[in-house]
Amino acid sequence: MTLPTVIEEARSIPIIDEADLCVLGGSCTGVFAAVRAARLGARVVVVERMGSFGGVATLSLVNVWHSPQDEVFERTIIGGLTVEVMERLKRRHAVKETLRSPHWRWSFNPFELQIELDELIQENRVRPWLHTAFAAPWVKDGQLGGVFVENKSGRGLIKARQFIDATGDGDLCFRLGVPTFYNGRFQPATTCALLEGWPTQGFDIQPLIRDHGRAFGLPPGFQWGAHVPGTQAFMLAGTRVQQADCSQAEQFTAAEIEGRRQVRATLDLVRKHAPQVSLNLIGLPARIGIRESRHVRSGYNLTGDDVLHGRRFPDAIANGSYRVDIHYQDKPGLTFRYLDGRESYITPGNPAEEGRWRPVTAENPTFYQIPYRSMVPDAPYPNLLMAGRMIDADEAAHGAIRVMVNMNQTGEAAGVAAVLALDGKTSVAELNTELLRGKLAEGGSVII
Repeated sequence: MTLPTVIEEARSIPIIDEADLCVLGGSCTGVFAAVRAARLGARVVVVERMGSFGGVATLSLVNVWHSPQDEVFERTIIGGLTVEVMERLKRRHAVKETLRSPHWRWSFNPFELQIELDELIQENRVRPWLHTAFAAPWVKDGQLGGVFVENKSGRGLIKARQFIDATGDGDLCFRLGVPTFYNGRFQPATTCALLEGWPTQGFDIQPLIRDHGRAFGLPPGFQWGAHVPGTQAFMLAGTRVQQADCSQAEQFTAAEIEGRRQVRATLDLVRKHAPQVSLNLIGLPARIGIRESRHVRSGYNLTGDDVLHGRRFPDAIANGSYRVDIHYQDKPGLTFRYLDGRESYITPGNPAEEGRWRPVTAENPTFYQIPYRSMVPDAPYPNLLMAGRMIDADEAAHGAIRVMVNMNQTGEAAGVAAVLALDGKTSVAELNTELLRGKLAEGGSVII
């Protein structure tokens, strides 16, 4: 549909900040990019349209991070700021550890994490811009030189020498005209909820959803959750907002409303069919949890075969072991695929359907990698990188790499790469990746 248009009058825009690096998006991925760059001496600004940092981990209430070890729990494959932040939260008794679990390693208090990220930003002298929305890129003589932003003070320009798009949806890349794409069945979004009164044992919500969900307008999905350490609250995830592209404004709006409706419907279902369980809603996310939207074309499209066969890359900047986790738009439940060839299809209230995606082999990979090339946009801008869930990956690969402990590493790599490109006076595409890998390792990342 073609919308009517008007002409906006030209106006002078104040330059409100200048830096070596501008990071758009204040998720943990974006914050970690900013902090790693600042620790190398760069002047860094980070722009976040919401009122706090942390993204899905805080604003969306998804309070679990997965294992920093390989699939068989014998080798540490993730370090850096992911582990540093969890150690900081432990000192506040805001983390619970679960060892040798494929589901998660840490459950944490997302509100304590918000404050911890504030402190991390301030300690490293990163300049924060909260409640500040990216509006448009500023390109002069073919060069990306800044970004226009909007906040309570009006419109302003932030100038920088390097840029990292950590917006989740690739907003900067998209508005620059960089090629983007959607996977065929991008994964649905979920609205989490904080509940009071969740039974500590003997309560399984899955059969209730299977038997009665349709009457309450609940799509057949998969419910899971985690207690918030140090509180009586339980985080329940399980709503499923289907066919919503949250990179589009109208669909994003509808998804937020539908997700909250499903939370209330879930509580109504429990009150009717399990009246012995007394649940109270005590918190909703500031933003729906988005698993996937648009991806940005890059120097390399990471594939499911790369992940499931544990392909090693000479320019690897991140490692992961979280299984391929496919949430469907068109059928209930989800599929887990493991690096040892196992496959499990799980639907609400039913036994898991176990099988194999490949025959048994004598040896199996125990982790996979993400190459730096998948973070370098296919664009004529030598000072543009991306980090987070929009990186170039197919449906199966995205189902594994999208989790936060993996995306955190892409943020750290982007921050370090941006500084090295500045120091070496080179484009991000031509950066010496051995130098990058070495500098990441010096900063605490696990580089294999």
